Amino acid sequence: MKEFNGTPHNSAKNGQIAKTVLMPGDPLRAKLIAETYLENAICYTTIRNVFGYTGTYKGKEISVQASGMGVPSMGIYSYELYNFYDVENIIRIGSAGAFNESLNLGDIVVGQSLSTDSNYAHQYNLPGTLAPSADFHLIETFVNASRERNHPVRVGNILTSDVFYNDDNSYIEKWAKMGVLCVEMEAVALYCNAMRAGKSALCVATISDNLITHKKMTANERQMSFENMIEIALDTAIRL
Repeated sequence: MKEFNGTPHNSAKNGQIAKTVLMPGDPLRAKLIAETYLENAICYTTIRNVFGYTGTYKGKEISVQASGMGVPSMGIYSYELYNFYDVENIIRIGSAGAFNESLNLGDIVVGQSLSTDSNYAHQYNLPGTLAPSADFHLIETFVNASRERNHPVRVGNILTSDVFYNDDNSYIEKWAKMGVLCVEMEAVALYCNAMRAGKSALCVATISDNLITHKKMTANERQMSFENMIEIALDTAIRL
């Protein structure tokens, strides 16, 4: 690989980023994960305050880098990781709003496939409708890791939306009728980039609020519940 000294969005050089990257949206959560779980963590980028770190977890080199909010931001950072830094696996670890009454606050949803209102895949000029899907090996590994921790997860279809404050709340009922489990705002760009690059991706999300029951996590509940997802994702990463 030729010497590479970064992009407009990432100051890492070749070899500074691991083959597997955990991607929370929040830069401060990336910092927290690195400082809490990784040994000998080194910060390789701070451009735009989107922090990235590489360290080891149980002897395995792992990176954690924020994606920022929304499809365009995830589109930039995951594209560069796959295509410029030779990353093989990206696991998004985020939050989501549930469309299903059976999903409780703190439950973890694994995105087997995606629905979306985003136009991200339009760039590929496909003669039909793409079905963005996760890598099965990542799904299987994450589910097995969750079983080892006795923490069940839900696997299914999730929605990536470009809109946080939707002017038409009927969208919740419409997606729920199709069995879509929850909504988040980044995964479709991650899955499309992975599929186009021949790499692997997975989105897992902790339910932070339920859009049907209107229950919401407190700040303390978010802290404790996200730990479960982070630890399962780390257990997954060391198996890849």
